[in-house]
Amino acid sequence: MIQRVTVPSLFPPPAYSHASVVEAGTRLAFLAGSVPLDADGELVGPGDPVRQAEQVIDNLREQLRAVGSDLAHVVSTDVYVVSGEPAVLSAVWEVVEASGLSTGPHSSTLIGVACLGYTGQLVEITATAVVPGEPPA
Repeated sequence: MIQRVTVPSLFPPPAYSHASVVEAGTRLAFLAGSVPLDADGELVGPGDPVRQAEQVIDNLREQLRAVGSDLAHVVSTDVYVVSGEPAVLSAVWEVVEASGLSTGPHSSTLIGVACLGYTGQLVEITATAVVPGEPPA
């Protein structure tokens, strides 16, 4: 269903693939950015990008579950981190790796940005996932 491609002529990526191919006719879910808010809309982990990344992954799991998918079926992500420091970006990426998202490995881009939508927000992840199984009748 998902063909993950690491291009031999390019530098080997450190826990993601260069591309993911999905057969035509497969259902895909395009998820809005997962943010570090709890169910009450409160920011989780103020000032802590690692804790925020954990909450973002937890919320991403819920988004995927709601559409009948899971982390293993994610084919692509964009990981946004409010920082220009490679060490901070790496710390957030370690959370992504530990979550199982990189098991595929999926195609991903890690991006340092100036700010995100919620006050105090440091991390956001958008995702595209395959929705396995038959569509509902």
